Amino acid sequence: MKAIVHDRYGPAEVLELRDIEQPKVGAHEVLVRVRAAGVNPADWAIMSGVPYIARPASLYGLRKPTNGVRGTDVAGEIDAVGTGVTRFRPGDAVFGSCTGAFAEYAVASEDALAPKPINITFEQAAAVPMAGRVALQALRDHGKVRAGQKVLINGAAGGIGTFAVQIAKAFGAEVTGVCSTRNVDLVRSIGADHVIDYTKEDFTRTAQQYDFILDNVSNRSLSDLRRALAPTGMLVPNGGRFDHRWFASVGRLITAAVVFRFGSQSLGTFLVAETAADLIVLKDMIEAGTITPVIDSTFSLTDTHQAMDLVGRGHARGKVAISVSSIARQADLAVAS
Repeated sequence: MKAIVHDRYGPAEVLELRDIEQPKVGAHEVLVRVRAAGVNPADWAIMSGVPYIARPASLYGLRKPTNGVRGTDVAGEIDAVGTGVTRFRPGDAVFGSCTGAFAEYAVASEDALAPKPINITFEQAAAVPMAGRVALQALRDHGKVRAGQKVLINGAAGGIGTFAVQIAKAFGAEVTGVCSTRNVDLVRSIGADHVIDYTKEDFTRTAQQYDFILDNVSNRSLSDLRRALAPTGMLVPNGGRFDHRWFASVGRLITAAVVFRFGSQSLGTFLVAETAADLIVLKDMIEAGTITPVIDSTFSLTDTHQAMDLVGRGHARGKVAISVSSIARQADLAVAS
């Protein structure tokens, strides 16, 4: 099968399109014929090998990547199922999390997938899993956002931000989105009640305070963010800060944990839980028209390096997707001939 592979850390030029062996499925796993993959900042970070402190981790590797095929967000069709799989059968359209989505086929646990929303494309569905679940869990589980609260999303035009604006609105909150000038109309179009252009106004220097702040950018100091929080408000700091190549945002999170021990404001930090239940929540919201994935660009599998470059620069509007369908169709034609 065709896959994007890298044997060393570095910029997007380390990525190569190769023929590799098709992965095998375990008892409770499925083989997904990939139609599209979503690109996340974490994919760029692992490709680059940053932060350095994470290299001994399971998805990294001290000197070279342990797993050379990137991509965790997938949408496609079930091709084969393990002997213990009960939720899916071949031909089912699914979306969710997997190992090695930048390829024609990928293996996933059946518990990491859900039926694909019927009213969106495979590319849109592949944009949902990581960003959608982060936004949902931050707002619902940690912020416990409810109707009438004031919510601010810093980085509202990004992958997580575009989901967060829509989900917060669905919860009945009064939503303020912070973005650049070129994204003001986009953020307003997805439901933000107020939009702040950060090039013209600093949201931490106004008199307005918020019950919940989701910070996807980390471009304001913790003291500034606390000033913008209501006395009992919560901050969820979600900016990766991969420009800090040794520790990324670890130092900022440690400082925040110490600072927020004093006073009535609270800090919400978490690792996203890759549950099928939350994928189904997002599926239902998408099919109801409550949220719609925002796609900046779609690239072919052969142009994955361009997709990674775009995500690495940190200025994508919504999500970036990789379409694998064209290669799959070419393979079908070759077999038929």
